[in-house]
Amino acid sequence: VDYLNAHGTGTKSNDQTETAAIKRVFGNHAYSMSISSTKSTHAHCLGAASALEMIACVMAIQEDVVPPTANYREP
Repeated sequence: VDYLNAHGTGTKSNDQTETAAIKRVFGNHAYSMSISSTKSTHAHCLGAASALEMIACVMAIQEDVVPPTANYREP
């Protein structure tokens, strides 16, 4: 896995829990893989979120880019 599109709701508790889960699943690889959240640019679209994020991921693969996480400043 080279890229992970995180759920990334931008809430402290959710983001901390998700970060812990990513570290648990991927171990040391979590520190070298690209991770971002497209939700920060298009908001949480509820039922449409999965389809929208899948499209963003497919486009990222096709264009060989990692989508930015809006308002992200430091790791």
